[in-house]
Amino acid sequence: MSPLTPVDMPPVLALLPDTAVAKYLSRGIQSGRELPPPVALARACVAYDARTAERRRTAPVRELLDKTMRLFADDRHAADGWLAPRLHATLRMTRAEAADSRLWNHLAMIVAPDYVVWRHKGADNAEGPGIATAARFSGPHYTQSFSRLWWAAELFRDGDDYRPVVTACRVQDVLNTTMRLDVIDHRPTAQAMIRVIGSLLDSGVPRPGDHVNAFSSAVNAAGSTLMYDVLARDGDPDVDELHDWIQAGVGVAVDWDRLPEGPEDGRVQGAAVDALLPLFEKLRAEAPLRQRKGHEPDGETGPSVPAPRTPGVTLSKPSDLA
Repeated sequence: MSPLTPVDMPPVLALLPDTAVAKYLSRGIQSGRELPPPVALARACVAYDARTAERRRTAPVRELLDKTMRLFADDRHAADGWLAPRLHATLRMTRAEAADSRLWNHLAMIVAPDYVVWRHKGADNAEGPGIATAARFSGPHYTQSFSRLWWAAELFRDGDDYRPVVTACRVQDVLNTTMRLDVIDHRPTAQAMIRVIGSLLDSGVPRPGDHVNAFSSAVNAAGSTLMYDVLARDGDPDVDELHDWIQAGVGVAVDWDRLPEGPEDGRVQGAAVDALLPLFEKLRAEAPLRQRKGHEPDGETGPSVPAPRTPGVTLSKPSDLA
């Protein structure tokens, strides 16, 4: 355990407003030199309904994050692909619940600020110690340290199969750029894109992040004139199966030694993915790579794309699972 690991961790997750993060987040916290003020932040929190406390325990999440830091001590960037499906299977919730940024603020500021720093801290330089940017503590769903992993697992899983999530996390640009696109809400589109991206990565192409960015932009642009849901029909996920999976996870620890199983709420039909693959392969082959103005580490930046809404909040209503 790090000296900066929170010691008086609350037993249950809560909701921490963005304004509280903005008020108390300091450069010392972002650099890992100090912990956030637990008492002041606790006062700002909003509690969940006590009836759902059992599925909001902090201990399983904290144990998972400690395990991640031990396993990937020598390669923190590789942690995403391992952690994303396991975090999703540990924090079981609806999309409506996951769309509440206050949950992720609480996790980043009170439960595991040390993980945020460990995973996202930049290199020290002449100007001072490196920091994890403020958006890693409280930011959009595709940037915040934990939200981006949960949503990557949610958007790229194929029903109960998390293997596409592992592929998605192999290159940071999928999380930084691809996950921002509205078209990712269409499950056949998400699976077809991951199929193409997986083949691209397996080919060993240089600068894979640039290719992923160009491909994602091309798919998004084509989607403004082509209706992917017409080309590849998708059925509605089984909400009852999702709710059963959420309830079944209460008090059950995720197996760290194998990939967990997600909710059996329906896989994407192979025919729907196959219908999109020829178009997406063409888009990938023809997508122009951006010209770099200077050195940019692969996977850290991406082209400008429209800022989207928080994805997929219509899967179920917030009142379904308070």
